[in-house]
Amino acid sequence: MTDFLSPVFRRTALAVVIAVLLPAAPSVMAQSAAVIAPVDRIAAVVNEDVILRSELERALANIRAQYADKANQLPPPEVLERQVIERLILLRLQISRAKDAGIAASDEDVERAVQGVTQQNGMTVDQLRARLANDGMSFNEFTGSLRDEIITQKLRQSFAQGRINVSEGEVDAALATAATGAGSLQFHLAHILVNAPDGATPEQLATAQKKIEGVKALIEKNEMTFSAAAVRYSDSPNALEGGDLGWRGQNEIPPAFAAAIQQMQPGNIIGPIRGPSGFQLLQLVETRTQSSAAGEQVTQFQARQILIKIDDKTDDATAKSKADTLAARLTGGADFITLATESSDDTTTKRRGGDLGWLTADTYGTAYAMQIAALDDGGVSAPFKTDDGWVILQRTGSRQIAAGDDNMRAQVRETIGRRKLEEEWNRFLREMRGEAYVDVRDASGKSTAPKLDAAPAVEKKRTPAPDMQDRNGR
Repeated sequence: MTDFLSPVFRRTALAVVIAVLLPAAPSVMAQSAAVIAPVDRIAAVVNEDVILRSELERALANIRAQYADKANQLPPPEVLERQVIERLILLRLQISRAKDAGIAASDEDVERAVQGVTQQNGMTVDQLRARLANDGMSFNEFTGSLRDEIITQKLRQSFAQGRINVSEGEVDAALATAATGAGSLQFHLAHILVNAPDGATPEQLATAQKKIEGVKALIEKNEMTFSAAAVRYSDSPNALEGGDLGWRGQNEIPPAFAAAIQQMQPGNIIGPIRGPSGFQLLQLVETRTQSSAAGEQVTQFQARQILIKIDDKTDDATAKSKADTLAARLTGGADFITLATESSDDTTTKRRGGDLGWLTADTYGTAYAMQIAALDDGGVSAPFKTDDGWVILQRTGSRQIAAGDDNMRAQVRETIGRRKLEEEWNRFLREMRGEAYVDVRDASGKSTAPKLDAAPAVEKKRTPAPDMQDRNGR
C-alpha cells in the first residue's frame, strides 16, 4: 500500500526556500539567531559527511520563528530536534547522491533563483540582503541553501527520466472518470505517519500501531487537532507543516485510497493504515470542485532556442563559453533567428531559426519553465544549463486558449505521472536513508547510537545513483 510521504511538488524550490528562510516573524528569528553562538561540534555523521551543531541550531531557530505565535503546537524540544536533524540528514544524502551523479547547480542557476526570490517578495537584491542580515543570516548562507534546493530538484528530475510511464489506457480511464463528474472533485488531505523500520519485528509493529491508535484517540476525543497531532507525533517529513498534503485531484491519489476518500466527509479520518513505512492516519480536510475542462484556459508561449550540446566532443566549459559568446552577440543586436540557424546544435529547430512553436511552460521541463515564465514577450534569457547542454531562449509570444482534448490528455498524463513519481521518489528516499551510515550525536558531541559488540565490517548495499540506474536499466 502506498504512503503519502510528502506533498506533490506543486511549488518550486524557490517557494520552499522563501517559506523557510523568510519567515513571517523576522524579529523573532533575529532574536533566536542572536543567542546562538557558532559551535563546531558534530550533530550527525552522514556517510563521509558531517552536520554541525551550528547548522542544526540554525534550522531549529528557523522553525521556532515560523511557529512564534503558536509555539504550543511544537513537539517537545527533543522531538523537534529529532525531526529537524532527520530533515538535514535526508537533504545531505540527496546532495551527496546528486554529486555522485554529476548533478550540480551553476552560479547562473543560483543567480536566477535569487532573482526569483526578489521578484516574488517585491524587493531588490540589496533589500533582500538587508532583510537577511536583520534575520541573522548571511547572504552566502542564503544562496547556499538555494543551491542545495536547486540540486535536489535536479536530482528528482534526473530520477524521473525513463522511470515514469503513463499508458494511454490510464489516460483514457482517468478521462472517463472525469466525464462522470467525479474527476472534477479535488481533495485537501493531511496525514500522520508513525514509522516502523524495514523488516520490523512483530513487537516493533505492535508498538508503532499502539502509538498511532493512541494519537487517533486523542484526536477523536478533541484533546488535540489533527494538525497539532501531526506536528507533535508524525514521523513524516512534512510533520512540521501539520501533515498537510495539499490539494489533489483523483488522479493524484493512489488507487488504494481513492475510493475510500470519495466516501468521506470533510474532517473524517481513515486509518490506521499499514504501509511500507509504518502506520498512517489520513484526514480529508475539505473538498472543492475544479472548473470543467470546457471552461479552462491554458497559457501557451511561443519561443525560439539556441542549443549548444554537451557531448563527447564538447565539454561543459566549452559549451558554456560558446553560449556566452552567442549571448553577448544577441545583446549587441545580433538577430536571434540568424544565430540559431548558424550555431544551434538542435538539428530539428535550427532549420526554423530555433522555433519551438507554441508550448506550455513545462513542456520541456522545469529549467525551461522557469526561464520562459520569467521572460516578457520578446525577451531573451541568459544561457542556462539543461540535460542536453546550454540553452538560450527567446520568448516571442503568449496566449490564452481553451483546453481542448489534446491539452486535457496532456494534463491528465502529467497528473498521473506526478503521482507515480511521488511514489517512486519516496521509495528511493527511504532506501537511501536506510542504506546510509548515520550517527546522530547529542549536544556534547557523543554518539546516541547503542553500543554493539565488535563484528566484521559489512559493506552496505548502495542504491545506484539515478544516472547509473538509467544506464544499467535497473
